[in-house]
Amino acid sequence: MVMKGLTLRGLEVFEALARTGSVAQAAEITGLSQPSVSQQLRNLEIAVGTELVDHGRRPMRLTQAGLSFLARTEAVLAELQMAQSELTVMDLGHLTTLSIGLIDDFDNDLTPRLATLLADSLTRSKFKLITLPSLDLFAELEAQRLHLVVSAHSGEVLEGVVEYPLVQDPFILVTPKGADNAMQELPFLRYTREQLISRQIEAHLAKQQPSYEERFEIGSHLALMAMVARGLGWAITTPLGYMRAARFHDALQAHPAPFGEFSRTISLFTRTDWSDQVPQEVAGMMRRLMRNQIVDPALAQLPWLTDKLKVMV
Repeated sequence: MVMKGLTLRGLEVFEALARTGSVAQAAEITGLSQPSVSQQLRNLEIAVGTELVDHGRRPMRLTQAGLSFLARTEAVLAELQMAQSELTVMDLGHLTTLSIGLIDDFDNDLTPRLATLLADSLTRSKFKLITLPSLDLFAELEAQRLHLVVSAHSGEVLEGVVEYPLVQDPFILVTPKGADNAMQELPFLRYTREQLISRQIEAHLAKQQPSYEERFEIGSHLALMAMVARGLGWAITTPLGYMRAARFHDALQAHPAPFGEFSRTISLFTRTDWSDQVPQEVAGMMRRLMRNQIVDPALAQLPWLTDKLKVMV
């Protein structure tokens, strides 16, 4: 039996407070007034019988009991959000065929879940799901071999294409843990020049005019993060790439981009002749999955990304 006074709203408020340390920011996230946020926290602490937050600190910090309770809270909220995503998937049974392509940034978590949800909805349809680099996905879309594409936006005007923005994915610096002078002492580990993410990073660096020796070009997120974790260099990636490399996080340290903020947009694209309710519904499902499986966990681990890494509505 759930203890008396323990509410979903109280858990949401507590999670927001834990992430931001601020009643004002928690109020903005939850859509409540600041007095309501404070009251929800008091009610939750009464329900669990202990203080979860050190009320004398600014920004607020969790007590030891609060840290333990936060892990359970995040797990509960994640399960509830995932259940909501699965229940709100539209019926795609009227489609005779659906082909969708995604960049490999989501291979670990999101793509398997998306494939399962879509397959369950496509009761009488032919279904194809593939992963490719962004530029290859656009070529497949243009050739009409894919109905939907989830990719980083190239920045170019795409004629005959409708875009549904999903998430703003800022670029970040990743260094070996404890390597305070990594950018001065270690080489720059680049993505391969053929990749869209590499072109976006290099275009930004060209404006800042730093010069780095061109020794390494790596075509895989995981391989790039593995090399940083081994102390072989530093890299510029995004939270989506960083979160895929969870196995290496103990040896990595993420920082804000060193040459000014810049970001990429991940969107769902379709041709104008296939722009009906289906792309909108799939985009909505993708946003829910991205929030639950990538964005919220990333913000919990890297709270300085708040307002930079975000789902786009």
